Parts: sequence; structure tokens; C-alpha cells
Amino acid sequence: MKPRNKVQFNAKSFLARAGAGRVVKRLVDNDIIFSQADRADALFYIQKGKVRITVVSNRGKQAVIAILGTGNFFGEGCLAGQLVRMSSAAAMGPCSLVRLEKAAAMAVIRSQPAFSELFLQYVLSRNIRIEEDLVDQLFNSSEKRLARVLLLLANFGKEGKPEPLIPKMSQETLAEIIGTTRSRVSFFMNRFRKMGFIEYKHGLEVHSSLLNVLLRD
Repeated sequence: MKPRNKVQFNAKSFLARAGAGRVVKRLVDNDIIFSQADRADALFYIQKGKVRITVVSNRGKQAVIAILGTGNFFGEGCLAGQLVRMSSAAAMGPCSLVRLEKAAAMAVIRSQPAFSELFLQYVLSRNIRIEEDLVDQLFNSSEKRLARVLLLLANFGKEGKPEPLIPKMSQETLAEIIGTTRSRVSFFMNRFRKMGFIEYKHGLEVHSSLLNVLLRD
């Protein structure tokens, strides 16, 4: 009798359904996933939708530090010994994600190279993004920072097809992301609209011509 072929592990299939140590969660806009200072005991993977990551200072000032989309992990600090959450996470519109308990996440990372590779790719790309964000904050004007954020939210410059229609997002949130005031965001958004770089129909639609703002000296 011929031995049965071993079923090849597929990381995306693994993350598409519930199982031992992992639960699929479906959320609506503003549903809280975890809050700052909560126990850090799980890794999350976004199946579909967007998640907002925020931090609040001791004085109560809030800042948006990341907007994550389909295919991103978050909450990975628990795998490196983080005991409590350093930030908060909430859904932006309809969202589905997988919650992997810390032990289950560690086990699959150790035993499945395909999952380890997928996770490592995410960690490296996240580090690159953090460096780019730092350079952006240090050297670019608030107008260029806003244009870059809008293009990233619309998936321009990433793998896959751009998604120019951005889910509902307040100007206050955009201001928190780029580190400026709501009035400045409003001023630049009106300028972008008049120049045909963005438009409002069934939401905020971003055109590739917005790249001209980044290329401008």
C-alpha cells in the first residue's frame, strides 16, 4: 500500500477559518478589538476590512499610529513578551479578523515554515513602513503627508489592484494620522478636490493624479 501524501500546509487557508486556538470575529464600525493596557494575549489577522490603531498619552491626547488593512497582522507584541497592550485597536467599517491565542500563534510559527514566512514578510514590511512614516514626519510638509496617507489608504503603490474608494474617515482622524490640525486637513482636502485629485461620490475617491503632490519639489 502506498503511503498517503501529506497534506501541504496553506497559511492563507489556515487563517481563513476557526480552529484550535483561533476564532473568527466579524465586527462593525468602531467595534473595539482591544484597548490600551489590556492584557496582551493574542495575535490578530485581518481577513477583510480595516483596523485603526491608536494610542492615548497620560494627558489624554490621542494619536492614530496606523491604519491596517486586509492581510495585515497586529497585536504581535504579545509574542515578544509584551504583557499589556501599548495601543488600542478598533474596526473601521465592516471587518472580519482571526484571533489567535498566543500559545496557538507560537505553535504554528514554530511548526509551519509557510506561516513563519508569511508572518516574517509582514514584520519586515511593517518595519519598512515605520521607517518611511518617520522620514515622512521629519522631512515632508503636512500637505505631502496627507497626500501620502490618502494614497496608502487607497492601496496605491501596494501589491494588488488599487481601491480608490476609501471607507468613511473623519478629518479629525486624518489630522491625528499626519500630526496636524483638522483645519489644515480641511484646507488641503478642498485644494485636492478643486485640482481633481480627489472627489466625493459614494465616499472619498482618490485618483492616481494625487501622486503629483508627492513629486512636487
